[in-house]
Amino acid sequence: MSVTRPSNESALAAPFTGPMAWRAEDIAKTKWKYALDTACLAEIDDLVASLRRNALPTILLTPDDFEMPRCREAMRAVREGLIDGSGIALVDRLPMERLTKDEAKTVYWVLSSMISRPVAQKVDGTMIYDIQDTGAKAVAGSGVRPDKTNIDLTFHNDNSYNNPMPDFVGLLCLQPAKQGGVSRLMSFETTYNALLERHRDALARLYEPFLFDRQKEHHPDEAGTISEPIFVESDGVKARLGLHQVRNGYEMSGESMDAETARALAALEEIFADNALQIHFAMEAGQFQYVNNLAIGHSRTEFTDFDRPEDRRHLVRLWMRDKGRRTYFGQ
Repeated sequence: MSVTRPSNESALAAPFTGPMAWRAEDIAKTKWKYALDTACLAEIDDLVASLRRNALPTILLTPDDFEMPRCREAMRAVREGLIDGSGIALVDRLPMERLTKDEAKTVYWVLSSMISRPVAQKVDGTMIYDIQDTGAKAVAGSGVRPDKTNIDLTFHNDNSYNNPMPDFVGLLCLQPAKQGGVSRLMSFETTYNALLERHRDALARLYEPFLFDRQKEHHPDEAGTISEPIFVESDGVKARLGLHQVRNGYEMSGESMDAETARALAALEEIFADNALQIHFAMEAGQFQYVNNLAIGHSRTEFTDFDRPEDRRHLVRLWMRDKGRRTYFGQ
């Protein structure tokens, strides 16, 4: 990913407008919630009944294996909203009372595949990624991703620390937390607009490279960090954003942040603390959300889990990408 906007004051553009430059006050007027209607749920029941008699591993299934016209129509609308609308979608919901957790994962895989192709989320080829607190600590160079903890996650997009990034990210809720774990979404166009208004002097730095911890998702003969800009101009603002990975990247390299770099990150954190620019919602079992990964930042609040392992917070993530091979590096 290259820097396409010159890093000088005169190059900074006017604020973005349009459906993806939304704020919290706009969201009631914005299409971002989608419902699986009765006909779609009947198709899901038929899909599950078929697989109970003729099982296949989930990752071998494609939408072409099934009819499901109403579900295709629903997922087509979701994709359109992710690309040309608000960039976010909350889909309500899978009939969890009739599904095992593994069956829910399978249905989610098939429906998501109607939006775009699922791709590997790790170098080892992991396609379906379970998000649960493991008790591990996400320290610099450990390879422990913050989503494997219960800590508050600031706004980010997925795989900011490697190439290529997924086009879309999906999250299925199998089990919410006992308390907390609230989802937060924010448009990068809105982030840019706020920076332009409040921290114009820090904005240009975000179009220049930062160091990112690669989370040990690389080959042994490769460096543990990459150097990439946070913002790229490409038909709007596209972002590579992971403040946790950036701070770890500088710690791993032994390189100190200069004042301009620290000021740019502090400006982002201030914008991310503004609730008027974002939406919050608690996902329930059977619901799933999607984001346009290059245009929308997602995060979650810290959470407290239940005591019994089977009751603990459990989300399932898919990465989707239209182009390249389905391998982690797309090659």
